[in-house]
Amino acid sequence: MKRNFVTLAILAATLPMAAAQKTLNVSVENGSSTARKATPVVISLGNCGIDVKSALVTKDGTEIPSQLDDLDGNGTFDELCFITDIDKKATQTFSVTLEDSGSPRQYKPQVYAEMLLTNKKIKSNNKQDLYISSLTVDNGTNPYWMLHHHGPAFENDMVAYRIYFDHRQTVDIYGKYRKGLELKQTQFYPSKEQKAAGLGDDVLWVGETFGLGTLRGWNGNAPEMLKDVDQRTLRIVSRGPLRTIVEVVDEGWNTMNAGNGKLDMTTRYTLYAGRRDCFVDIKFNKQAADYRFATGIINVKNSVELSDKQGLRGCWGTDWPVSEKDSAGHKRETVGLGICIPAKNVVEELPANKDNYPYVIGNATDELHYNITFCSDNEEFGFHSSKEWFDYLKAWKEEINSPVTVKY
Repeated sequence: MKRNFVTLAILAATLPMAAAQKTLNVSVENGSSTARKATPVVISLGNCGIDVKSALVTKDGTEIPSQLDDLDGNGTFDELCFITDIDKKATQTFSVTLEDSGSPRQYKPQVYAEMLLTNKKIKSNNKQDLYISSLTVDNGTNPYWMLHHHGPAFENDMVAYRIYFDHRQTVDIYGKYRKGLELKQTQFYPSKEQKAAGLGDDVLWVGETFGLGTLRGWNGNAPEMLKDVDQRTLRIVSRGPLRTIVEVVDEGWNTMNAGNGKLDMTTRYTLYAGRRDCFVDIKFNKQAADYRFATGIINVKNSVELSDKQGLRGCWGTDWPVSEKDSAGHKRETVGLGICIPAKNVVEELPANKDNYPYVIGNATDELHYNITFCSDNEEFGFHSSKEWFDYLKAWKEEINSPVTVKY
């Protein structure tokens, strides 16, 4: 699955240095009048001519961190990525050396991902130890209570997300006070001592809502959850050091879309270092023009809304992060949520209801792409009013719609 958030064009032929090595001269151009921070640069390795085992990326002769990813699990690296800051109206040049020997270079982790089975012998919520990378279940099997924090969780130093492993498949969020990786310590459930030390916590109660940008079916009148699937798989595709990729596969999903038949759907959530937004990339097993889907964001209690009526929607509000009956030991949390859907995919923006700010969406092809983002008012480094948050969302959409150009 490939996301078109950068534009690729051939600038020069690759220069073979040896039978087992190739060098790419890569230029990254920011045509926008706004400087860009933590910009992902992704290079497909499918046509590079060698079976890449290791890579070196340099800028002005200085090595910078990079990451190789095997996306389909076949033992071959499919993509190389690195991250750069780039000024407005600027062009940067990088040298990428690919080799068919060795192993990926090691860099300090800037992201983290985990998925665990619940170990009933361990009572502590932040000392679980049954780490896994993937789990597949058949129709009718619900592993929600078998998995610690109910599914995979992933983070960078700014934000953390988790995906529920059940028919909801809800995207939930974890807010931080200060920058840093902390899920390895808290496992999404910080102790009293960790809270006192300033570590973060779950900041949103999602119930059966969209949470943050969860994709659901649309039956013509209301959203429908993914209850009827032949098999459901969640797996951690990549653990870093620069990006995490978490994948949800729903095989044989009976969407109830006017008798259009079952659909296979693969959803990838990609979180890069230095960014609070998450890329959502969906691939179907066939053209999906006859199907309709629903997504959006939860209507946080007493929230105010932003909508540009062209696929950008956000809210800012305050509510308990758990059900009120379980609120002991918690405080009300103020969050900002955002979703950005390409305007071409918006079939209808529906009015807010008690649960959600909803959309009906569709796509003529076999792919669908959109972005989600959030902030917590607890952040020392973030936003603390609806105005600040909505200004960020507007700038965020401009960035999404004006990607950098990568030539090699």
